Amino acid sequence: MDGRWLALGVLTFARISMGFQFQSLGSLAPLLMRDLRLDNAAIGSLIGLYVFPGLALALLGAVLARRFGDRRIVAFGLLLMVAGGVLPGLWPTGSGLFVGRLVSGVGGVLLNVVMTKMVTDWFAQGHLVVAMAVYANAYPVGIGLALLTLGPLAEAAGWPLALDATAALSLIAFVAMTVVYRPHPNDGRPQHAAASLRAIPPRDAALACLAGTMWGMSNAAFSILMGFAPILLRAHGVSTAQTGVLLGLPAWLLVVSVQAGGLLEDRWPRPTPLVVLGCLGPGLALLALPIVPPLVPVLLVGLTAGLPAGVMLALPAEVLHPQHRSLGMGLFYTCMYAGLAGLPAVAGWLQDKLDNPATAIDFGGVLFLAVLPLFLLFRLTQRGSPTP
Repeated sequence: MDGRWLALGVLTFARISMGFQFQSLGSLAPLLMRDLRLDNAAIGSLIGLYVFPGLALALLGAVLARRFGDRRIVAFGLLLMVAGGVLPGLWPTGSGLFVGRLVSGVGGVLLNVVMTKMVTDWFAQGHLVVAMAVYANAYPVGIGLALLTLGPLAEAAGWPLALDATAALSLIAFVAMTVVYRPHPNDGRPQHAAASLRAIPPRDAALACLAGTMWGMSNAAFSILMGFAPILLRAHGVSTAQTGVLLGLPAWLLVVSVQAGGLLEDRWPRPTPLVVLGCLGPGLALLALPIVPPLVPVLLVGLTAGLPAGVMLALPAEVLHPQHRSLGMGLFYTCMYAGLAGLPAVAGWLQDKLDNPATAIDFGGVLFLAVLPLFLLFRLTQRGSPTP
């Protein structure tokens, strides 16, 4: 097997383990609330803990990767995910769950920042978008596996064992990273570790931040759909069971649309139509969701929202030179995490302020649509920049 595709396989499996662990709190929430007497606010805070460390650690993770090497930092992140998965079973209280989730989240941040750069290193000279689509798809696959398996496992053997299962998958990924994966020549480049953000040309840094902002807005908009659509649908008389089925459709269709977008771009290298469709489709669908029967809008979101994922993740590679990729990806993910952590909270605040169950969904639709002018701004700013 071509070494770069083997590397992509290891990185993809590690990302599956991250999605699997992220979803564990949502899948186990009823049992955790019963056994540990947690309320909805506590569950929401625990879910968010997997994301919030990114605001402080995304750039630090990139710096550490330059100092110690990409593979070492990813392996360390996987060990943190193992520890975070095992800890709540050893300390079965709300505090133990909080600490374990925080430790796991730090590990997940390190993986997210560094592994995207590693995929870029391997595929910068060809097939980058399709590789990024495969890599991006791993996260929803992990989420889907958690939805299918962790609840039944917890019912049969208890929630600590289900969390142990997330640790076990992370441990397998750690073994693969340390035994199977072979570092790329651009892995860390420790001889350049003293370089700082000032070494990145200002235009390149700004473009990396702009790309991260777009990616954060897209992810936040989808999260808003998953988090606030049940409130809207219940207000329209849709049952809880029907809501679960409806919202499962875009989650699984996203896996298909992400991969379809990568394959289309690889065969027809014109990414702009994919971005246009991937912004207009879900944006208009969310704006229509409060006023039309929900099946068509949620199907449209699933079929279109994933189309530009590979393109979005490949944008930093278009502007960052190899020696700047670690720090540049740190900037990219800092902006992404800021959007993912903050925009759903804005949606909830607006919904409370306006007292309208459709407000948050409308805000999510506007976020999808707003990505398009930012993408055009990226292309206009990029013109005239030297290709890495």
